[in-house]
Amino acid sequence: MSFWAYMLHCNAGRLYIGHTDDLERRIWQHETGAIRGFTRNYLPVKLVWCQEFGTREEAKAAEKQIKGWRRAKKLALIRNDWEEISRLSKSKTGLRRAQASRVI
Repeated sequence: MSFWAYMLHCNAGRLYIGHTDDLERRIWQHETGAIRGFTRNYLPVKLVWCQEFGTREEAKAAEKQIKGWRRAKKLALIRNDWEEISRLSKSKTGLRRAQASRVI
């Protein structure tokens, strides 16, 4: 069985990240408003990124990780721009170090 982490582009430029074991069914549910909540309030939606995983735990971990990213990094993922993702990851770490050194 396959599991998926996915990202939807919603109305008003919003991004939604989720995971599922049936990507086709889940996207249909989002597109038709069959699921209460965020995506129903921001229709229409469009699948802009997905990745297959071997276990639900891996897909759920990817979802959680991506939800913690800033918008710029999510957009880089959609573009499959790993160089930019790496740069954004480093800049965030550098920013934290700079802030910590100011406090001390």
